[in-house]
Amino acid sequence: MLEGKKIAVLGVGMVGKALVSGLVRSHKVAPEMIVGSTAHEESARAAREKLGIEVILDNRELVQGKNIVILAVKPKTVPKVLVEIKGALSTDQLLISVAAAVRTKSIEEALGKPVPVVRAMPNMPCLVGQGMTVLCPGRFADRGHLALAREVFSAVGRVAVVDDEDLMDPVTALSGAGPAYAYIIVEALAEGGVKMGLPRELATELAAQTLLGSAAMVLETGEHPALLKDMVTTPAGVTVDGIMALEEGGIRVDLIKAVMAATERARILNR
Repeated sequence: MLEGKKIAVLGVGMVGKALVSGLVRSHKVAPEMIVGSTAHEESARAAREKLGIEVILDNRELVQGKNIVILAVKPKTVPKVLVEIKGALSTDQLLISVAAAVRTKSIEEALGKPVPVVRAMPNMPCLVGQGMTVLCPGRFADRGHLALAREVFSAVGRVAVVDDEDLMDPVTALSGAGPAYAYIIVEALAEGGVKMGLPRELATELAAQTLLGSAAMVLETGEHPALLKDMVTTPAGVTVDGIMALEEGGIRVDLIKAVMAATERARILNR
């Protein structure tokens, strides 16, 4: 689907680099079909060496003649960049924004023309090709535009779509912020292993791989997590005592509250 498509990546920072690397590594797009931009020549030079693509400083020049434009700058920089490129963008191009808390309506109004916009919320594991990205179309984006965006982000992990942009706030709270919650869990489990005498390196490996494998089972089997939990919890076994300790500490409610609190913060930023 991306064959022959020219892609501009506005901002080859962490997310931009992950996308470029994923697209090239998966052979979805040839390096010569991708051009990126940065604000300074020094960072442009470093990005050229690391990614093997052309990187320039002129955003207006960057977007001209490209099929897909990926807006991968920080949210506070979005208004400035949109002013720079709006005259060069046409309605035949697809603009994908990964700027958190920036709504498609704001981008469409800033551009002043019916450019198709798709908002994307990728998370940090995209850096290792195990990310989760949620897409939401703007007013002028159709199924074809969504299919292109899905193909782009499938290079760095799984992809889902929501039609109601209000849902992007809980998406940000769960999927976007979720890796931080997971790292706390990995760290705490590893500390428990160290407390019980395991070497720290081994305890961390056990904790991380256990979460990775458990998550893979949820995705690959399609079974409810509660059922998989019950498969591990044998009568009068070890696991049930550990679960009792977790429930006594309120881990279930704490994680729910974390998503609720982060969602409210995302809503405030959107406003």
